[in-house]
Amino acid sequence: MRIGILTGGGDSSAINAAIRAVVRRGFEGGHQILGFKNGWAGPINNDYVEMTDESVSGILPRGGTILGTSRTNPFKMDGAVEKMRENLKRAGIEAMICIGGDDTLGVAHKLNHLDEPILAIGIPQTIDNDINGTDFAIGFQSALLVATDALDRLHTTAESHHRIIVVEVMGRDAGHVALYAGLAGGADTILVPEHRFSIDDVVDRIKKRRQSGKTFSIIVVAEGARPEGREQIVITEKTDAFGHVRLGGIGEYLANVIEERTGLETRSMNLGHLLRGGVASPFDRIIATEFGVAAVELVEKGEFDRMVAIQCGDVTSIPLEEALTTRPVDERVFRMAQLFF
Repeated sequence: MRIGILTGGGDSSAINAAIRAVVRRGFEGGHQILGFKNGWAGPINNDYVEMTDESVSGILPRGGTILGTSRTNPFKMDGAVEKMRENLKRAGIEAMICIGGDDTLGVAHKLNHLDEPILAIGIPQTIDNDINGTDFAIGFQSALLVATDALDRLHTTAESHHRIIVVEVMGRDAGHVALYAGLAGGADTILVPEHRFSIDDVVDRIKKRRQSGKTFSIIVVAEGARPEGREQIVITEKTDAFGHVRLGGIGEYLANVIEERTGLETRSMNLGHLLRGGVASPFDRIIATEFGVAAVELVEKGEFDRMVAIQCGDVTSIPLEEALTTRPVDERVFRMAQLFF
């Protein structure tokens, strides 16, 4: 069988570990694996490379994706789906394995339901960890390590200078990175998209810490968090191929308001794309490997329009449709975090 693989959307650490697993398990099953470059742009442009043992040698710990990525949406491009189908047929592709977040997986789901379907399997990959039906997506744990390390480092300088530091992290619709990094890194306030927040409450918390003798504060805010009375802060209203505006700036906005209201020196830092890059954590490498192997096994069983997932420690699969709703933060964990604010 000839199987295609692509990686779409935002990158993260450990994508390459999943590619490696697909290729190695594919070879073990006697399959040929073709790597399509730059997300859905690959099959549209007939841009691919045949994967070999050499292709995946040494890539296990390497961040990013050797296949490249993009936010290409074939359903927003005239004739792209038909062109993709023709190219995949010409290449002899019988199934696609698609690694990415809800946008990439949403395209895979639609392709499975065309009158002449393009059969596809999904592997969840996003640092936001907001894909429904799986406890973890590839990239989240590595991003969490980076964010927690940054908070540990910022604590010492915040304490030395008696400053307030607002740390902005990625998280458009769900605050998993903010919540778990904030917990692990000892943040004094955690703000997530799932709960609108009161700036008055944030300021009051800072003042109470000062009154108790704590001369600094660390605030972690997800990029999609919303203060009461206003919507998410955007850099530009221009949308990408999937209709998303570019978020960013909530950290700087919040820092300016805090300094104005308290008179205390306040700084902001946006960790941004630092969270996506670098060496993959051991945990991410392991689940990426398990996901890659499981995806090939789904192809062999003819179980398409599904996404591999990990639930309570077991690797399983779910219908792709179930994965396409945003998975919010665990309310129990969020309430627990508030004990430490």
